[in-house]
Amino acid sequence: MEVTDRQEKIDKVIANRREGVVVLQDIHDPHNAAAVWRSADAMGWQKIYLIFEKEKEFNPKKMGRESSASANKWLDFKIFKSTKECFDELHKDGYEIFATILDKEAKTLESVDMGGWQKVAIVMGNEHRGLSDEAVKLADQKVYIPMRGMVQSLNLSVSAAICLYEVERQRNINGGDFGLNVDEKKDLERRWR
Repeated sequence: MEVTDRQEKIDKVIANRREGVVVLQDIHDPHNAAAVWRSADAMGWQKIYLIFEKEKEFNPKKMGRESSASANKWLDFKIFKSTKECFDELHKDGYEIFATILDKEAKTLESVDMGGWQKVAIVMGNEHRGLSDEAVKLADQKVYIPMRGMVQSLNLSVSAAICLYEVERQRNINGGDFGLNVDEKKDLERRWR
């Protein structure tokens, strides 16, 4: 790829980056998380927040290429030691927090207005335990992916991809600019060139 081709690609990706945060709470397997990053990058989401309260912390920038296809080098990560600290920051920054759960109080993904929010945070939990009670309580809305088959759960990265796609689908219907702000775009240009 020539320098000009690379620069054109970087400019196009920055222009298409979307506002939103994927929050992963206590993910056990770093490779599962890395597969989520690949989906986030593909959908244009720049920010990944990781909460480590029960699981061993890992460095997202040191993950292998196999799972993330090197998406980790293009994304921004923030690590939290507490769910409350993470959610407080999201709320302070104006995010609507959507918790993904299997529960009767949750609504189907497509029935909830996710596309009308400029700032969306999708929160996903541990591969076996799901989200903590605290995360569910602190979230603004609870959603689930409807299942029509015998199984009642999906792989973490598949679930994340479906949720991200649904947000973007709804945003495309609603219209509007859901891109990063000018300062965030300039920061990416500075770091990526």
